[in-house]
Amino acid sequence: MSAGTEQADAWVKRWWAPFADHLALERRYSPYTLRNYRQALEDFVAWRRESLGEGSEGAEFDGLTPRVMRDFVIEAQGRMGRRTLHNHASGLRAFFKYWQRQGRVAKNPLVGLALPKMEKRLPQFLTEKQMRELLDGPRRLIENGAESPFVAWRDRLAMELLYGAGLRVSELTGLNYGNLEADGAVARVLGKGKKERLCPLGKVAAGVLAKWKTEYARDTGPDAPVLVDTAHRRMSDRAVQLMLKRYLALAGLPLDLTPHKLRHSYATHLLNAGADLRLVQELLGHASLNTTQVYTHVTVARLREVYNKAHPRA
Repeated sequence: MSAGTEQADAWVKRWWAPFADHLALERRYSPYTLRNYRQALEDFVAWRRESLGEGSEGAEFDGLTPRVMRDFVIEAQGRMGRRTLHNHASGLRAFFKYWQRQGRVAKNPLVGLALPKMEKRLPQFLTEKQMRELLDGPRRLIENGAESPFVAWRDRLAMELLYGAGLRVSELTGLNYGNLEADGAVARVLGKGKKERLCPLGKVAAGVLAKWKTEYARDTGPDAPVLVDTAHRRMSDRAVQLMLKRYLALAGLPLDLTPHKLRHSYATHLLNAGADLRLVQELLGHASLNTTQVYTHVTVARLREVYNKAHPRA
């Protein structure tokens, strides 16, 4: 093992590993979030070593000030987009906040640091017609003899829960039968920050769940996963992402749409139908109403579109 690798392993063991355990075990963050946070730390460590020069290994987190972090942000703007930079800063901010509480860092150097403004992007979502076509995919595969009933009903259940309950993909794959109410119409979900919320499933999703549980599930004990693969092991987030791409292709929809876009569709359709914004905030598990308010821009855009098409003075 080279000296550089040993030093890399040293900072990972000393700084990253305890923080990652905190995120995964205490905060219950998804593997996707952990991956992004680690990428942010690795990028910062590489920049810091280059700034300090040869022999700086082991001193990456020494003497950090708002000025140092401002220099990092200025340099990073030439290498990454604004959204990526904001995501990296979020990971670094959480990292320093954790070590400040542990007493290893005296002050969070990102507090008060100004970041370049990020252009607001409206969340992607599917229309109600597109959602119907997507959710109809498993039925079509069964009728064509292209898929087994087990896989088709499992896939439909996954999509119905993403859209019908507004679950994050990590919440979906982490769902156990013990998290469901007796009638299967409500799920208790442990989301970000270990915050529990109640998610109504809706009649359609509850019906699909009942059929799946009765006809295809092998283990329905409290700790048994709801979504399983053909070997009856818990499905991974990646497996759900790949599954969705199959049905997007079948419905002729963009393949870059992610499971999270079904959650966006869930929120948008609720607001389009007149649901209260604070209720949608609770259903999504957003800590701040500001996070939910982005969907109001979507619904206003839709109202303007309808107005422009329908009103004689538009």
